[in-house]
Amino acid sequence: MTSFISRAQRSPSTAIKRGLRGRCPCCGQAPVFAGYLKVVERCARCQERLGHIRADDFPPYLTILLVGHIVVPLLLITEQHYVLPLWTQMAIWPTVTLALTLLLLRPIKGGVLGLMWALKLRGDERH
Repeated sequence: MTSFISRAQRSPSTAIKRGLRGRCPCCGQAPVFAGYLKVVERCARCQERLGHIRADDFPPYLTILLVGHIVVPLLLITEQHYVLPLWTQMAIWPTVTLALTLLLLRPIKGGVLGLMWALKLRGDERH
């Protein structure tokens, strides 16, 4: 039973918000991930097909862009205001970068999945 939703009802902003929360972009109720980044084949609640949507490299690209824009200014501000030994810097910044990357990648992938669902994209379109 696939739910029928017209294009007018596929609000990209709503779908992105639901995806950022890790929920189905269609119903907003069931989880969209079966693992850390593995997308469920079908929504457990509304049966919407989601497994065929391929976000590929866009979520990691956005994650790298966002993490870079957070970590680099923090590093520069720290350098301007404090004199930290190199070993401390080498312990802090890779750890912060890794933690932010792991925290942000899943919600960003959910948001991209929601956007692609709202626009009826599958990720294998040819230009």
